[in-house]
Amino acid sequence: MTSFAHSVMRVAVWNLAGNDLFPGGAGTGIVAGSRKAFAQAHGLSLMDPDFATLVEVFPQSHIQWLADTLAERGLGYDVTMLPQPDSHLNIGFLHKPGITVENPRFIAGSQGTYTGGRRAFAVDVRAGARFKAVIIGVHLKSGREALDQKLRDSQCKVIGDWITRLHDTPGYKQHAIVLMGDFNMIPGRDVSNFHHLGGDDVMDFVSSWDLQERFSHILESGRANLLDGFAVSRRFSTRYIRGSLKLFPMNWAMGEDGIGREKFRREVSDHLPFTASFRLF
Repeated sequence: MTSFAHSVMRVAVWNLAGNDLFPGGAGTGIVAGSRKAFAQAHGLSLMDPDFATLVEVFPQSHIQWLADTLAERGLGYDVTMLPQPDSHLNIGFLHKPGITVENPRFIAGSQGTYTGGRRAFAVDVRAGARFKAVIIGVHLKSGREALDQKLRDSQCKVIGDWITRLHDTPGYKQHAIVLMGDFNMIPGRDVSNFHHLGGDDVMDFVSSWDLQERFSHILESGRANLLDGFAVSRRFSTRYIRGSLKLFPMNWAMGEDGIGREKFRREVSDHLPFTASFRLF
């Protein structure tokens, strides 16, 4: 594989909103060749990340369809994904050739006590001459009730403990750890979730302080809140470029005049993506 020659790697995280089983949908997910599928491929081409974490991939084939459609537009991506053991909603990665992605694995027990929960999905990533990281994609329990927060606590404890152990594991002691996905957690409100997910004070929740926009999830009314998250480890993450974490306004990028949030929610996704950058040299 050829080396990734750029000086900066731009990463993205996006929830594709593939869950049409709730409330009462057809259960087919995002249909290949549909208007929504092509809109998502178009949105990804506008964003053009080097590495993307995609959440709510359903059906499993959708991520490969996206990669194939992007290839037709001159954007080459490799796909890394494992099917979730207990959920129809998958987490997958798109990455440009030259970025090495190895050792895909689920974090055992990271579904917590949530029956049918999604497990955190981790990969080893190398890019450029020096960047080495473990990137973890998550999709935690949704909901604003006390029971939902307790179920997220059970997931966050497992993930946080795994991250803490990883930093003491030979071969990984100098890796950056990057955690991203649909946290379903609101900064300042789901305090126990953030505490447990951060491990033994290992993770720095960049999306809580280095993100000017305070929203990512679009509600039916068009209002929005911040449910998606991005974090880097406090050690060996100096290559994260401060100030680079941005909400990508995909709805405004589409078409000559953009589209409103409500229309974007209906036709593309109810989440807007984040992008962030890492120095490679």
